[in-house]
Amino acid sequence: MLRMTSAAVAGGLAFSAAATLPVWAQDQALIDAAKAEGTVTTIALPHDWCNYGGVIEGFKAKYGLEVNELNPDAGSADELEAVRANKDNKGPQAPDVLDVGFSFGPAAQAEGLLQPYKVSTWDSIPDNVKDADGHWYGDYYGVLSFAVNSDIVTDPPADWADLLKPEFANAVALAGDPRASNQAILGVYAAGLAAGGAPGADAGTKGLEFFAEMNKAGNFVPVIGKSGTLAQGATPIIVWWDYNALSGRDALNGNPPVEVVVPASGVVAGVYVQAISAYAPHPNAAKLWMEYLYSDEGQLKWLEGYCHPIRFNDMVERGVVPQELLDKLPPAASYEAAVFPTLDDQAAMSEVIKGGWDATVGANVQ
Repeated sequence: MLRMTSAAVAGGLAFSAAATLPVWAQDQALIDAAKAEGTVTTIALPHDWCNYGGVIEGFKAKYGLEVNELNPDAGSADELEAVRANKDNKGPQAPDVLDVGFSFGPAAQAEGLLQPYKVSTWDSIPDNVKDADGHWYGDYYGVLSFAVNSDIVTDPPADWADLLKPEFANAVALAGDPRASNQAILGVYAAGLAAGGAPGADAGTKGLEFFAEMNKAGNFVPVIGKSGTLAQGATPIIVWWDYNALSGRDALNGNPPVEVVVPASGVVAGVYVQAISAYAPHPNAAKLWMEYLYSDEGQLKWLEGYCHPIRFNDMVERGVVPQELLDKLPPAASYEAAVFPTLDDQAAMSEVIKGGWDATVGANVQ
């Protein structure tokens, strides 16, 4: 991960001077109200994504609440559909909280699916990755990378164009369905930027053309890439968030060896955002969950999973990030060309990619 450089700031994240914040002075009334509800229902939180397994266990241990985990493999669009489908359902299938791609936050807000809440560390979240009224707020970010099974691929791709080479036949997968997954959509977009597309719809179109060419060449595998498919060789190259690739590499522990490559061009950084459902059955537990995530403790849990927490700069300035965690982060040089798409860019390219994937690429990713 990147220690914020001028290049990264220029890419779209505007970090204000860090505020000096105390550790959260816990609101006992909120804790009591959350404990009375007893449970928070999450969705789309795989335990190996951003160390969410550790986050969930930390929250449970700290407050004694249950965490009801729905569909860990859901995409951002699936999360919003779960809220829509359960508006009148106060049972266990109704999510309280969401973790979605950047563009999905404003879309959900516009649809009335979110309720506002400002965590106590609100001021240290950059202004351009949060709704001013608290309907959604950035939580962590990373860049898209190639996770490569080194037992199978001995000469890994260095850039997007390399993925078209004949030696990568039946090798390349996305880590989601580009018709629904924010991660996969941005993977297509990154390829389009690397192919010379202008930010927004143009790069979305060029990304579709790139994947159509890869699919025609027989290099694209229409399977959602995961650690298991990487290890088995079904998808020996996965376009994956760097934090997922790095944690997957650690989990496989050399069996097989995995190399994580940040491409030379088309380095796209993605911010994810948190939100509380407007129809949350456990609204107080949802607020307490947010307070935990945005506390120093919660932010460091994400960093342990290689996710760059949104309050990173503030915590570094206050000296609360352990040196051993800083030492685990990849060199900043690989990330200096990172581009943070604007909301307008995301909206334009997302519409192009989701709407054009079937007609242009024609691969049913599942």
